[in-house]
Amino acid sequence: MTALKKGMLALIGIVSVGLGLIGIVVPLLPTTPFLLLAAVCFARSSERLYTWLINHRWFGAYIRNYRDHRAVSRQVKISTLILLWATIAYAVIGVVDLWYVRLLLLLVALGVTVHILKLKTLTQESILQSRAKETGKEKN
Repeated sequence: MTALKKGMLALIGIVSVGLGLIGIVVPLLPTTPFLLLAAVCFARSSERLYTWLINHRWFGAYIRNYRDHRAVSRQVKISTLILLWATIAYAVIGVVDLWYVRLLLLLVALGVTVHILKLKTLTQESILQSRAKETGKEKN
């Protein structure tokens, strides 16, 4: 891979991490897809940045759990939904005056809520099952 391509992937990864950070507090901007995109970009462009992201104290476990188990923890679901609805409630009650914008915000929040609730919940059992599958694959 050329240096230019690696540089572009690293830049896209850095921008994605930034957007993911913003997405933590802005409920209409998703966090997970940006962090996953950053992980993919870093994996292909910079081992140092990939290692930093995967071992990051805030994002690391989140990305590894999603990557390895296609699931998020119950705590992540709860905190995400609380922050989402608190921010939407603030916007709908205190910021937005137009009824159709309020309705749109509520509909988007409802859609995000459904998506989050549909994600698999990471449990100790699912982690053990995943490890057992990996061990079985290695033996074959």
